[in-house]
Amino acid sequence: MPGPLTGLRVLDLTRVLAGPFCTMILSDLGAEVIKVERREGGDLSRGSGPFLEGESYYFMSVNRGKQSITIDLAHPDGARILRDLAGESDVLVENFVPGTMARFGLGYDDLKTVNSRLVYCAISGFGQTGPYARRPALDIVIQAMGGIMSITGEPGGGPIRPGTSYGDITAGLYAVVGVLAALQERERSGKGQLVDVPMLDCQLSVLESAVGRYLSTGEVPGPVGTRHPTFTPFQAFETADGWVVVAIVGGVQDQWPLFCSAIDHVELIDDPRFGDGHQRTLNYDALIPFLTDAMRRKTTGQWLQELGELGIACGPVNTVDKALNEPAVQEHRLVEDAPHPRLGTVPLVRTPIGLSRTPNGPLGGPADLGQHTDELLTNLLGYEPEALTALKGSEAIGGIEDS
Repeated sequence: MPGPLTGLRVLDLTRVLAGPFCTMILSDLGAEVIKVERREGGDLSRGSGPFLEGESYYFMSVNRGKQSITIDLAHPDGARILRDLAGESDVLVENFVPGTMARFGLGYDDLKTVNSRLVYCAISGFGQTGPYARRPALDIVIQAMGGIMSITGEPGGGPIRPGTSYGDITAGLYAVVGVLAALQERERSGKGQLVDVPMLDCQLSVLESAVGRYLSTGEVPGPVGTRHPTFTPFQAFETADGWVVVAIVGGVQDQWPLFCSAIDHVELIDDPRFGDGHQRTLNYDALIPFLTDAMRRKTTGQWLQELGELGIACGPVNTVDKALNEPAVQEHRLVEDAPHPRLGTVPLVRTPIGLSRTPNGPLGGPADLGQHTDELLTNLLGYEPEALTALKGSEAIGGIEDS
């Protein structure tokens, strides 16, 4: 069955992670995605590890299901081809430093004259306007400037980068939302528009508790380890053979007494210092020794069974291999095999969205650099073989033979 975005054509001029993550999701949902790459080397992530039998798994993990065409945008004929492709597309996504596309005559103001219905999504570090607009930015810069590194880690420690690229991934997800919103609005107006996605703004927007505490109280948040800043207990505890997280939130009146009974500290139930989540947080230093000592007496499995039977939210602290093998993950078939031109198939993580009437189809595989150049220019723009040969001779375009 066709995906929900079947019939949409997306021009993908993005590199590395934030933009490719956005366009990969659009592809998973059924859009045709044409990845425009440099003639020499293509997307920088084609050379990034980890590698699977010499092939970049990193590239495959965010560029599956896309077609690849190689164009030199700085070449007049290359820029002309891109304009022609934009005229046949619904969406264009790019993550160049602002002003780069305009220098080639390919900015939003240029392309909207070619295609007034074009939704043009620009992902950048700091937005299309403002004092930092022309600054380049990578994920770690955004994480540092956006505050998340200052609240990650243990109290008293230095700044720590979380173990995934939150700056890029968050921006990629917001870009998908922006594109879909602009497409929906186009249904009413008939017109496209520019979607401006600043990575720094995106990063701050997901720091809900930290930003909220600062704006409401003036408090500057710092790192609290695995704890929650307002709920207690709400953290990871060491057990006899590993780690387990326990989360008791306010408003669930019966869980604190149940938890106290489970850890053999019923005397804590009526202690006024620990009467509710707010009091437990204020008196955390007095409470935590009781909890940590008790949790070390049993294994993770024992705690999961006992606390689970009481309805207390808990879970193991999994390594990645164990997380992928959780029964719930296996049930949803999150990891699927995608075709590869040389490796046969490769296991990749699909977009975790389930739609009842338009179920996910099989994952598309990654494309070789320039694999679809001839096909797209011939079928979509009507180029004859002689014209393609001339364009390759002038190095305006490349093909799979150049990769």
